Amino acid sequence: MASRLLERVPELADKLLTELRSTESAYRRVPEHEHRRDLERGFRAGIGAMGQPWRERQDLVVAAETAVKRAEQGVPLDSLLRGYRLATQITWEAMVDVLTSEYPGEATALLRGAERVWHGVDRQAVVAADAYRRRENELRSRHAERAQALLDALLEGRADTAVVRAAASALDVPQFGGYLVVATRPERPRPEGASRPAEAGGLRLLWRTRPDCELMVVSLAGGDPDEALRAVEPLLSGSSGVSPAVDGLPELCEARRHAMVALRTCRGAETVRLDDRLPAALAASQPDLAERLVEAVLRPVLDLDPPERETLLNTLTRWLDCDGSAARTAAVLYCHRNTVFNRIRRIETLTGRSPDRPREALELALALDAYRIADAG
Repeated sequence: MASRLLERVPELADKLLTELRSTESAYRRVPEHEHRRDLERGFRAGIGAMGQPWRERQDLVVAAETAVKRAEQGVPLDSLLRGYRLATQITWEAMVDVLTSEYPGEATALLRGAERVWHGVDRQAVVAADAYRRRENELRSRHAERAQALLDALLEGRADTAVVRAAASALDVPQFGGYLVVATRPERPRPEGASRPAEAGGLRLLWRTRPDCELMVVSLAGGDPDEALRAVEPLLSGSSGVSPAVDGLPELCEARRHAMVALRTCRGAETVRLDDRLPAALAASQPDLAERLVEAVLRPVLDLDPPERETLLNTLTRWLDCDGSAARTAAVLYCHRNTVFNRIRRIETLTGRSPDRPREALELALALDAYRIADAG
C-alpha cells in the first residue's frame, strides 16, 4: 500500500495544498512553490515510514524541520496541526481508493494496520508541535532582545531615522503621538524575572531596568498626559519622576533625562512631575553650581552640631512649605509659633538671609533643595 501511495504523492500534496491555502490564510505567507515542495516531502516521509522499522522512521525529522520553518514564517501552530489532520484524511482516502481498486479482499488487513497509521501521524504531530514551540520561544526571545536594544538606543539618544522606524515596528508603538517617561525607584526590588504590565488604562507601556532605577515609557497615542499619569500611578511605588510629554520616539532621550532629574528631586516616596519641581530640578541638573550654592548660603548652618543643624533645616523646610506661615509651621512641627520665629531668626543670623525677603527666600529654598538632593545622592 505504501509503495502504491508514493506514486501518488504529487497528487496528494496538490490536494492538501489547495485545501490549506483556501481555508488557512496564514499559509499564504509561505511561497506556493515552497509549500508544495514541503508537502510532497512530508507525504513521502510519512508514507515511506509505513514500511520502515519503528526505530528507523525519518518522518519525525521531516516533521520537526517543517515545524521550525513554519514557526519562522509566522504560521500559527493550530494551522500547522490542522494540516496534519487534513493530510491524514487525504492519505486515508487514497489508501481506501487503492484498496478498493487493487486489493478488494484485503480490507481486514488495512483495518488492522490502521492503528499503526494513526499512531505514526500522532507522533509526527507531537514532534512538530514540540519543535514549533521551541523555535517560537527562541524567536520570541530574540525579538524581545532586539526590541530592548532598540528601546535603549531611543532612551540614550543613539537612534537615527532608520532606528526610530525599526523601533516603532519592533515595539509596536507609533513614531509620533506623544510619550511620557517615568523614572522610578520601587520601595522593594522586583523579584528577578518578574513581569511588568504592558498596558494600563488602554495605554501601551514599555519598561527598561537600569542599575539605579526603572524606566517606564508611556505611549499617549494622542491622549491627555494628566489622565495617562493617573492611569499608571497605581503601578508606581517608592519615588518616581515624570517627564513632560514629548511628541515622539526621537525625543525619548530628552524625556528620560527630564524624568531622571525629576526623580532626584523626590522627598521620599512620592511621584513628582518635572514641571512641579523646576527650581529643585535646576539644582539637580547643575551639581557643581548646586554645591557652590550650598556652600555660599548654608555653610554656617551645616557647621552646627547635627541635632541643631537638622532642627533648623527641618524648620526652614516646613516654613517654606507653609508659605511663611508661623502658625501652620508650628502645627506641622508640634511646637509653639514663637519657637518657629526664634529658629527662623537664628537661620537669618547665621546665613545673612531672611526667609521673609523674596529674593533671599529663593536663595535659601534653592540651597536647601541642593543640599537635600546631594545628601540623598
